[in-house]
Amino acid sequence: MEIEQFPNGQGEGKRRFTEGHKGREGIGKLRFFWNEHAQDAHVPSQSMKAIRVEEFGEPEVLRLVELPDLKVSAGQILVRLHAIGVNPVETYIRAGAYVHQAALPYTPGNDGAGEVAGVGEGVDSVQPGDRVFLSGSLTGTYAGFALCAPHHVHSLGAKATFAEGAALGVPYATACRALFHRGNVQSGETVLIHGASGGVGSAAVQLARAEGLRVFGTAGSAAGLELVRTLGADRVFNHKDLVYRQAILDATDGRGVDCILEMLANINLGEDLRLLGQRGRVVVIGSRGPVEINPRETMMRDADIRGMMLGNTPAADLAEIYRRLGEDLAEGRIRPVIGREFPLVSAPDAHRAVMAPDARGKIVLVP
Repeated sequence: MEIEQFPNGQGEGKRRFTEGHKGREGIGKLRFFWNEHAQDAHVPSQSMKAIRVEEFGEPEVLRLVELPDLKVSAGQILVRLHAIGVNPVETYIRAGAYVHQAALPYTPGNDGAGEVAGVGEGVDSVQPGDRVFLSGSLTGTYAGFALCAPHHVHSLGAKATFAEGAALGVPYATACRALFHRGNVQSGETVLIHGASGGVGSAAVQLARAEGLRVFGTAGSAAGLELVRTLGADRVFNHKDLVYRQAILDATDGRGVDCILEMLANINLGEDLRLLGQRGRVVVIGSRGPVEINPRETMMRDADIRGMMLGNTPAADLAEIYRRLGEDLAEGRIRPVIGREFPLVSAPDAHRAVMAPDARGKIVLVP
């Protein structure tokens, strides 16, 4: 699939963005190449602002530029973005440290929400003016507009804000898959959510509560602990407390928890295994390095360690996840927590904020 763009408004040529291999958490690798003989055609009639990455590096490589308008081709949807979700994975890609490197230059971003601005031939799932949230795009979402395939675009209920819609994509889908697809949690079980005040963690707390689970959450500050309580956790624990793991075991009368969602496995995984009950599961959502574990801790519990990447989710499962999330948001069962909002030009600050210790809620960019 190709998305055509012009280097300037004078039709001297055009860029073609070819959708490449899908990487983890739904981020696509984009290949960029030049076509000297392309014809001039574009919609709408003005340029747009976007963040571009020309080289890998620190947050300062995120630069606001003017890009030519996007052309809607058959089978595509053009969305005018009003809010853009920022995710940790985008900082790894920007730094060149991700398992699937993006082809330079590129526009970052996977999540967003806004209104349908145009549809290509053959698209009947949405119409111009519809409120939608995105679970990916063909061109990147750190921009005023994004071109999408139909499976990227989902209905956003009238009561939800665009910022809330922009928070759904990666964090809520990751939490949903971790809990119900990889963790196989059942009503009445006890789940421990590390980093419960962050984007994925706060999503997991709400989804777990809605499913009838007993929810334990960790955070590292008084404000973070209070947020996790407000979201509905049954018990909260300060992970900076040297005895917090013993307090978790005590809260289960020594039995251990049924499932752990782990955001920083390189720090916690070895100790997580000691917190599990019989046939317990650890779902590894994030890790920043290697870790040493004692396999005997899994043997004596019949315990599982289960890794996951959102990008590995089968298409049918992913469609069901986003259908469920849209319904949960519309019916008030979930309500994304917006931590901070930044103007698009401040994308470097947003990248620093999303990786800050004890970050709370979703970081959002506003075009």
